Amino acid sequence: MEHTYQYAWIIPFLPLPIPMLLGVGLLLFPTATKNLRRMWSFTSVLLLSIVMTFSVNLSIPQINSSSIYQYVWSWTINNDFSLEFGYLIDPLTSIMSILITTVGIMVLIYSDNYMSHDQGYLRFFAYMSFFNASMLGLVTSSNLIQIYIFWELVGMCSYLLIGFWFTRPIAANACQKAFVTNRVGDFGLLLGILGLYWITGSFEFRDLFEIFNNLIYNNNNGTNFLFVSLCVLFLFVGAVAKSAQFPLHVWLPDAMEGPTPISALIHAATMVAAGIFLLARLFPLFIVIPYIMSLISLIGIITILLGATLALAQKDIKRSLAYSTMSQLGYTMLALGMGSYRAALFHLITHAYSKALLFLGSGSIIHSMEAIVGYSPDKSQNMVLMGGLTKHVPITKNTFLLGTLSLCGIPPLACFWSKDEILNDSWLYSPIFAIIACLTAGLTAFYMFRIYLLTFEGYLNVHCKNYSGKKSSLMRLLTLLTTDNNENAKASFFSKKVYRLDANVRKMTRPLITINQFDNKNTFLYPQESDNTMLFPLFVLALFTLFVGAIGIPFNQERVYFDILSKWLNPATNLLHKNFNNHGDWYEFFRNAIFSVSISYFGIFLASLLYNPVYSSLKDLDLINSLAKKVPKRTFWDKIINKVYNWSYNRGYIDAFYETSLTKGIRRLAELTHFFDERVIEGITNGVGVMSFFVGESIKYVGGGRISSYLFLYLSSVSILLLISYFLNQ
Repeated sequence: MEHTYQYAWIIPFLPLPIPMLLGVGLLLFPTATKNLRRMWSFTSVLLLSIVMTFSVNLSIPQINSSSIYQYVWSWTINNDFSLEFGYLIDPLTSIMSILITTVGIMVLIYSDNYMSHDQGYLRFFAYMSFFNASMLGLVTSSNLIQIYIFWELVGMCSYLLIGFWFTRPIAANACQKAFVTNRVGDFGLLLGILGLYWITGSFEFRDLFEIFNNLIYNNNNGTNFLFVSLCVLFLFVGAVAKSAQFPLHVWLPDAMEGPTPISALIHAATMVAAGIFLLARLFPLFIVIPYIMSLISLIGIITILLGATLALAQKDIKRSLAYSTMSQLGYTMLALGMGSYRAALFHLITHAYSKALLFLGSGSIIHSMEAIVGYSPDKSQNMVLMGGLTKHVPITKNTFLLGTLSLCGIPPLACFWSKDEILNDSWLYSPIFAIIACLTAGLTAFYMFRIYLLTFEGYLNVHCKNYSGKKSSLMRLLTLLTTDNNENAKASFFSKKVYRLDANVRKMTRPLITINQFDNKNTFLYPQESDNTMLFPLFVLALFTLFVGAIGIPFNQERVYFDILSKWLNPATNLLHKNFNNHGDWYEFFRNAIFSVSISYFGIFLASLLYNPVYSSLKDLDLINSLAKKVPKRTFWDKIINKVYNWSYNRGYIDAFYETSLTKGIRRLAELTHFFDERVIEGITNGVGVMSFFVGESIKYVGGGRISSYLFLYLSSVSILLLISYFLNQ
């Protein structure tokens, strides 16, 4: 097996020929390269499949032996400095490599059809292959220098892919926003790396961990401890920006301006997971500083709640999923801060497959909606214009529902196992954090089923006009009015009036959603199911969502050992469970699971109550009407709901705060600097030049060009000076 490890260096290099050959081909042979574009997509999938096979082959022995293999080459060596490059294969590398390649292959297959009509088809596959190579290089890096190099390459690829449609101003602004925000984290990462090298004198992980631990435990100098903590904090800042954690999360929702396959690969499974990977790779550094661990868990719990609340009122389906990604990565960050290394990686795996399924499912929905509304992200991604897609896109609907249930934490789907473990560990760490995490689990179920119900249930709203969802009272959410005897008359779920289901329908109501004067000038079309090329990745990711949770089932029964992940990561650090191999029994598992699942079902129930189709199947129940009319109006609760809605829809006013305090402040500073440079610095320089010009112009008229006149003027001046000095000396 060691012979196989020797060739692991090819993992990051196999996808690299695609962007190189495409670049050369488009420059030298553009016509031929474009004519063979399907060949390039097939080659991309083939090379990444080889990497996946190789990664799986490397990971199988590690499940049983937890072996670690590292190979390095010396780049430069002298007495004071040595720099080495190489690769490191350990359980963390294997997990991330398999995750990147499996999701990457599905996204590339999906993109072949999704991007087939785009003029930038080849450019897209070049960017994607280069991103895969950069991400694989990141996870196989053997030292901090390599990590930083590939970290920057991943950020560059993200910039190119988010701004893929750079002719759209909103996409160009989004990629710049992501680039600038990540520069803050990258600068912190660079400072942390340089600081650690100054302390330890090494970039290699093994030497770094050993020297660092000795420095912490054997040195009582408070100044050194403060500096060491500051360096580790800078490393954490890099992870915060890359994984879209508070307060550097603002770039992720705007990053949805790129093509949907990018969102599935970069902003669900891989790039945003790079920050989590960095913390996991450098976990021995963080774990010896309790203050930093507490800060990690605090940032995680804030991000969990913030991401969930901001997803409550978004109309764009991709931005809703983006805030969901932010919240779920917060769970992973919380687990790392608590010391639950295994639970963090477990949730990283399950969430990656579930969210990739949801993003690709949203892409299938957008693809089908474009046949009606045309290419307009404001319309094709707007959940308000959707509804009733179940009968039009049934396969997409079923896979999307599977991903939704998984993210809600419904057993036996993947995210149930990992999220339940994090929730259980949070009770051991901090009851306050546990309460917030459990509350957010209910919010997750609520906003995910809100997305599902608005998208697939009811009727297709794109053909409706003057759609409004404003309500004057919370109790109208529960109002079901009696219908008349006309079969064509239907009662609205939220309105006191009766409307007919014909061409004269002018107004329908759902909570917290408004469309004013939407004119549909297209012909009466209905969405169509996507092609098999797009449905196949959905089916494969649905299988992962169903079964990938089995690798971390946390209990044993006699001779059956389910927990493959623990064997894979053994020995793994867990601060909350010192006796890590002592798994719970069935009774303890069910006792903990029932509570978390009940919270999720309660969130689903609330979403169904508020966002069920306008024409509910319960429209003929007069009992609810009679009960609702007896309850007084709850204007206080209406105000609270409106405030929550405004908070969520306006992104918690965080973007506005950054715009006011940072963007405008920096712009004013730049204008002031420009004014000072232009009027003061250049003014002085230009003033000296103008003065010299006028002095020269005035002097040139004094002389006539005769040498005798110059000598006479010179001698006269000298004589006058001598006379003045003589009289002064007297």
